[in-house]
Amino acid sequence: MLIATFNANSVRARLPIILDWLGANAPDVLCVQETKVQDADFPVDAFRDIGYHAVFRGQKSYNGVAVISRSVPDDVTYGLDDGGPPDEPRLICAVCGGVPIVNTYVPQGVAPDSPKFAYKVEWFARLKAFFARRYSPDKPLVWAGDLNVAREPIDVYNPDVLENHVCFHADVRKALNDVVEWGFVDVFRERCPEPGHYTFWDYRDRNALERKIGWRLDYIFATKPLAEKCASARIDIEPRLRERPSDHTFVIADFNV
Repeated sequence: MLIATFNANSVRARLPIILDWLGANAPDVLCVQETKVQDADFPVDAFRDIGYHAVFRGQKSYNGVAVISRSVPDDVTYGLDDGGPPDEPRLICAVCGGVPIVNTYVPQGVAPDSPKFAYKVEWFARLKAFFARRYSPDKPLVWAGDLNVAREPIDVYNPDVLENHVCFHADVRKALNDVVEWGFVDVFRERCPEPGHYTFWDYRDRNALERKIGWRLDYIFATKPLAEKCASARIDIEPRLRERPSDHTFVIADFNV
């Protein structure tokens, strides 16, 4: 089972890239973040035309998540459902081919002294409670998405300079790792332990990809029973080289299920 994740930074603007990539790679599931489109305007027909089903939750211009699947997604739910503050369209769950999948777009955080940064840290705590409430680390589960955190120094191009950045700050790294410790394996890092692997290159840094000014912000995690069946994992840089690309690219994991 081939599972991928991609922050599109507008699913409609990046639709040609996504459709080409699906045609070339034929994943069973693609998790998409930052769709930036109201549900009524989601390009569901374009995916249906190439043999994919789509479930989604979005809003105009910001956020938004979707699961694109070859099989009809089952048990689709949205949001953290814990009675806390609204989490915006940032989380979607679906069972695809018998595998439960949680796709998340974690808040960015703006600045360490911003209320949005505290919201980001809290969001991870709420997410951990969500996993504990609904799932078990002893059963197959995939968690994928743009988490807006680089977990380790090797996941950013310059950890000393970026130490207090909202996506590499010690508080958010701890918050993310607290969720991972619930029972997840970082399947890409298990197979590619060396530095220099990134999934995001900021538009504002000229020629960032060529200069290797990158971050690893996009992940596929799996609980141990599923992680043990992961045959391979990789980052596909080619879509980031296309005309009008997203600032992120695709992460892919292949599971023998």
